[in-house]
Amino acid sequence: MSRNMPTRVNRLFLNLHSPDYPKNLALLQRNFLYSVDPLSASLSPILNMVSNLKIFITLFLAVFVTIIGVGIVAPLLPVYAHELGAGAFQVGLIFGAFSLTRTIFVPYFGKLSDTRGKKPFLTLGMFLYFLISLLYLASSNVHALILVRLGQGFASAMIFPVAQAYVGIITPKNKEGFTMGLFNISLYGGLSFGPVLGGVVKDLLNIQFSFLTMGAFTFLGFILCLVLLPPEEGYQGRHASAPKEPFGYLQLIREPAILSLFIFRFCFTTGIGFIWAFLPLLASTRLHLNSSGIGVIVMISVLVSGIFQTPMGFLADRLSKKLLITLGGILGSLSLFLVQTANTFGELFVASGLFGLAGGLSFPALMALGVIEGRRLEAMGSIMGLLAMAHSLGMLIGPLLAGVIIDLFSFSMVFIIGTLILVTGSFVFLAFHRGSQKQVTLEI
Repeated sequence: MSRNMPTRVNRLFLNLHSPDYPKNLALLQRNFLYSVDPLSASLSPILNMVSNLKIFITLFLAVFVTIIGVGIVAPLLPVYAHELGAGAFQVGLIFGAFSLTRTIFVPYFGKLSDTRGKKPFLTLGMFLYFLISLLYLASSNVHALILVRLGQGFASAMIFPVAQAYVGIITPKNKEGFTMGLFNISLYGGLSFGPVLGGVVKDLLNIQFSFLTMGAFTFLGFILCLVLLPPEEGYQGRHASAPKEPFGYLQLIREPAILSLFIFRFCFTTGIGFIWAFLPLLASTRLHLNSSGIGVIVMISVLVSGIFQTPMGFLADRLSKKLLITLGGILGSLSLFLVQTANTFGELFVASGLFGLAGGLSFPALMALGVIEGRRLEAMGSIMGLLAMAHSLGMLIGPLLAGVIIDLFSFSMVFIIGTLILVTGSFVFLAFHRGSQKQVTLEI
């Protein structure tokens, strides 16, 4: 054993009551391992990498199958609600109900996951999502649909931002864009496959079978997390410093870098809310497409976005993240305008695909900046919760605002106003984001 070891032991253990004590203890254990068993110590990084890979794959698959379930019914809901007698504002309310409860609870669960761990929220959230999904079968009026969507929004607040925070924790430095872009494929892949599957099931059988299929996929996601996801405590015991009092969201939002990310995410997601709530109705009423055709239109947007997540994440680690986010906002604004002018299936297909490309350009860079800020502040769950709250606000306000615009003015104004909102968000981000692109070195 090294002659310096007793001195190091005394120096570390003199601070038993220090908040850095667990981190120092981990350092002591690692130094002792190197001095006693060099072979095991040399294998430790490889074992950690294998453990991280298992965590990543489990989270990826669980989120992927859960999002397939979400995507199955999302493009069917506007038409289904319309058949139940819902007006434009009520259609917006059905979509907005999900985001309302998600907006309320996602900051709470995101912050709580920083101190209580990620796995309990992921498993409970997925199980609740599965149970609530079955209630669609008993929903025969607009009010019942709104209640079910409120429940699903609550459950989802425990799933997606917490999963992203867990991935952020295991993400290597200088690989934020690539890792988050790769993980986002689970989201966009599920949203690509889900609408097509839901439309085909409805056309071949009925919408009740689409609801059952959603429940089956969400239950599979719950099983994956319950059985395969390791407890976070084991990971934190090897890598993380002592738990600290989580940041307040008002404190975080005062950071210019975080505020600019929040604003852009909100404005872009407002556009997504416009599209998810009323693009199916536009395709059904103006172009007279069936459920499968509507599913393809919705699918192409998320499919293109999913395809570009990893390559754009790779570029985000090497180019200006700020530039990629701004270019994605401008392209998204153009695509929203093209949705309004589309008069054929082909034109709507192209416009939807361009909007997906815009998300593929901007979101990996945005999430990479979020990981960097979460690591810098040691508040990964809180940062991901804040960005998820921006997403939920956009998905809440977007459909409701679009419904009001249609009822007060006309369908033609919806996507024009969506264009203006996203242009504004892009230029606000460009003007005010001053975050450092440099990585923050953490001592372990």
